[in-house]
Amino acid sequence: MITLLDETGSTNADIAAAIRRGEGWAEGHWLVARRQTAGRGRQGRQWFDGAGNFMGSSVVILRPGDPPPASLSFVAALAVHDAAAAQVGEGAALALKWPNDVLLDGGKLSGILLEMVQGRIIIGIGVNLAHAPQVPERRTAALADVTATPAPEEFAARLAACFAERLAAWRTFGLAPILSAFLLRSIHAPGTPVTVHDSDGARITGTFAGLDEADGALRLRLADGRERAIRAGDLS
Repeated sequence: MITLLDETGSTNADIAAAIRRGEGWAEGHWLVARRQTAGRGRQGRQWFDGAGNFMGSSVVILRPGDPPPASLSFVAALAVHDAAAAQVGEGAALALKWPNDVLLDGGKLSGILLEMVQGRIIIGIGVNLAHAPQVPERRTAALADVTATPAPEEFAARLAACFAERLAAWRTFGLAPILSAFLLRSIHAPGTPVTVHDSDGARITGTFAGLDEADGALRLRLADGRERAIRAGDLS
């Protein structure tokens, strides 16, 4: 089910408010806005709300035995990759970057934000369909750069289906196959240089040593041979 709004502050905030009011929100029900006035990305960043882009949220209701909630960021990234790949077809340079970036020709195509409210994980996703924002020191991209621009409601239906499929696999087979699928589509290869920028502004440099099978943390091999698990931050 998809509910489409012409404008709202934030689809994540709208769903959170509904949950807190006791109205709940069904898994598989998406709230999509043509325009957001208060959208947010990871680490408190503002999310660009250009007309014609996709901005929407849904929820996952956690069940006993589910993999770690934070690993839903990989589920969401794979779903966006699947939906974008269906739109652009063969030959487009789509790739994934830890923790949940989807890249098109090296530019950031989407943003994903997870929030927990009363045992539900709200998953907010923004995808540049028609326009890519200008972001200092960061390349961006839009589907319109390489293909006909899908309508937000058309893309919403495709993304909802892709997300449902990946979510079912996450629950049925666990996290390991999700991480394998993520790495298969990622820009990361063992031994490649990585610099992590954490939320405090610190920079940690090392080489990529894989993803932790328990929760998807990035394994960073330091210059002295030790490994460090990174669970939040941006990579360069």
